[in-house]
Amino acid sequence: MSEDTIRLATVGRLIYRRRRLLALLTLVGALVGYGASVLFPPRYTATASVVLPGAWEERELLTQAAIADSSVVVDQVAAALDWPGVDGRELREDVSAGAADGNIIEISGTADTPERAQRLSDQAARQYVAFAAGLAGDGTAEAERPESLRQLVVRTSRRITELAEATDPGQSVESVQTRTELTKLRTALQEAGDRLEEADPVADRAALVVMGPAARPDGEAPPTRAQLVVGGGLLFFLSAVVGQLTAARMSRRPRTEPETAAALGTTPLGTVDVPEDPKDLRHAPAPRDGEAPRAADPGPRARLRRLLGLDTRWDVPTPRASGDETGRQARYRRVHARLQARLPGRRPLLVLVPEGDAVARSAAGRLAATAGDAPPPGSPGTGRPALRVVEVSVARPWVPDRDEASGAVVVLSAGSRTTEELAGVAEACADAGHEVVGVVLAGPVRPRPARSAADTRDAAAPGRPVAEDAKGAAT
Repeated sequence: MSEDTIRLATVGRLIYRRRRLLALLTLVGALVGYGASVLFPPRYTATASVVLPGAWEERELLTQAAIADSSVVVDQVAAALDWPGVDGRELREDVSAGAADGNIIEISGTADTPERAQRLSDQAARQYVAFAAGLAGDGTAEAERPESLRQLVVRTSRRITELAEATDPGQSVESVQTRTELTKLRTALQEAGDRLEEADPVADRAALVVMGPAARPDGEAPPTRAQLVVGGGLLFFLSAVVGQLTAARMSRRPRTEPETAAALGTTPLGTVDVPEDPKDLRHAPAPRDGEAPRAADPGPRARLRRLLGLDTRWDVPTPRASGDETGRQARYRRVHARLQARLPGRRPLLVLVPEGDAVARSAAGRLAATAGDAPPPGSPGTGRPALRVVEVSVARPWVPDRDEASGAVVVLSAGSRTTEELAGVAEACADAGHEVVGVVLAGPVRPRPARSAADTRDAAAPGRPVAEDAKGAAT
């Protein structure tokens, strides 16, 4: 499993190189979302508001909201609507209530048409008001009791006044004390009446009021068809991106020279460049981990993979700009020189290329051509091993016997094969009696654009003439 951090540049490279595949999967996800919107008909939601006069605490409002969408109220709504095939159990999912600011209970009803949604919410509001009134009673007895108390207080206060006036108007101690006690009693009765009016729950909490009929909805309730289409496309897009990132992170393919050499049990000999040419480098489909590689197939399947951009790996670095041909040939000569240093002699040397690796096959051909053109060190005809290119199937690797060659060098592109596949190639070499003398990594490069004739003439044109003094020195 790769431990490299997934960076935004990596995600960007994935989206750019797999843009055709991602676009196709996004379209498929959008079609799936559209199909889901067809299977599930649109829904509409209407909301009715009920005002609770007086002072209410937050928990009391939550209790009222729970009562509004309780099974008892919903069953009464279903009985009042009397819709065919619809009972209270089905309506419980379609009726909801919540407490809003300003002592308002909002009751929402959801149905398949705007008219049914409006009727449902209005009927739910009416049934809630009726049920709440039934819980608190009709309010007649509660309203009569405080009124009777107030009338009793008025009559008692009037009687106290009459008693005070009928008391002996003299200034004796007994008369003054009697009038004082009667006045205190009348004042206490008036204060009690005032407190009774302030604390009257029926006066503070009058009957619940429905704020008119619910407005008929003019749009679908979420998720709408557009939301399902966009959500399906986005879900498929993100799933494809995450899936490919996960697969690349769990890949067991060595990409560096030390990792590749360790998988083969040999030493790295260097890296060579292969110019990208669409006519020559027809990449075979990249095999999955644990799957046999497939050779390039000119059939419709290969054309489809090439059309979707699946014929090349996305997790390899972008090919860098190539230098000139002289620099590339210098790399091949250095690799050949290292081969001569490790295996002097004139016996043939096998160059093993994984089947289907077009970049490695091109690099092996260049390396063999370099070995044939390289001047031998010392006397002519000595110290130069001949190279023979052989393609090896990593699914069932087979290498010619030792009597045809004295060793093997493996040429492959970075990250194209797993550790297990490379270990299988090394075991095949050992069975055939060959020593893996080294590994060469081949990387594609972008050739420089050809220079136009005008640029060539400009480069070849002489510079500005330099004036010289009488002694021939430039000025």
